[in-house]
Amino acid sequence: MSDKPAIRVLILCTGNSARSQMAEGLLRHDGGNRFEVQSAGVKPSDVRREAIEAMGEIGIDISAHRSKSVAEFSGQPLDYVITVCDNARESCPVFPSHAERIHWSFDDPAAVTGSPAERLAVFRRVRDELRARLGAFIQMQS
Repeated sequence: MSDKPAIRVLILCTGNSARSQMAEGLLRHDGGNRFEVQSAGVKPSDVRREAIEAMGEIGIDISAHRSKSVAEFSGQPLDYVITVCDNARESCPVFPSHAERIHWSFDDPAAVTGSPAERLAVFRRVRDELRARLGAFIQMQS
């Protein structure tokens, strides 16, 4: 066990309903206690059922997550603020800390239309893309 403090990460998206929620669950699971991770939105809504289902398929339960406003994290010390959608990057407040800002653009699975199976397929794809990007991020922190 390292004496090094956990790396504090805030993951932002517009609604904090899909991409940022899945990223929070993935980083918490894959990064373990090396990271203290939260997610939030600039216009919080509800965690999408499809996000919960897609994450459950890989053994990560985010059913207890709630959509949070970025305002809840104002003034908190952060090491990284990661935006996972273009709208959040443009609307993201400035955090008065040494937080490094990182932007990754992912398709919005919540905006996809079609059958439930077609929509879930997009959630799975975005989940897997997030996991790959976060895996590289975790490796960089080693």
